[in-house]
Amino acid sequence: MEDLQFKVISHNSSEYEIEVALRYLILRQPLGLTFSADQLAAEGDSCHLGCYLDGELVGCLVLKPVDDDIVQMRQVAVAKRMQGKGVGKRMVKHSESLALQQGFREMVLHARETAVPFYESLGYTKVGDRFLEVTLPHWTMTKVL
Repeated sequence: MEDLQFKVISHNSSEYEIEVALRYLILRQPLGLTFSADQLAAEGDSCHLGCYLDGELVGCLVLKPVDDDIVQMRQVAVAKRMQGKGVGKRMVKHSESLALQQGFREMVLHARETAVPFYESLGYTKVGDRFLEVTLPHWTMTKVL
């Protein structure tokens, strides 16, 4: 997967529309959920990271500032044909470097329960109790960068 390229995607750009479509396909459609216009408009303050292979978006995630020190990783999605090939791991590591460059010291996220082992393998730890979000059990996880 050395061929992967990372790029920050501008909110409301044509690339952003492709990112939203990937996130919908992987994260929302299986749950019967959509994105509202308000949800997408609220992402204007976030950093959208795209992962490309041969010019095609194969993964993405969103980094939303919580405060001056903490950033939240959200909406991590990898195209089905690329899952299990290290794309998610590379995206998370790249996003951590990007967050550090932007001055953040800690990454937080809400992990679907099925994804907890993936994030634990990358050094994230569960905090608090299990909760429901978008109809699924989640855990808050954190990592000092």
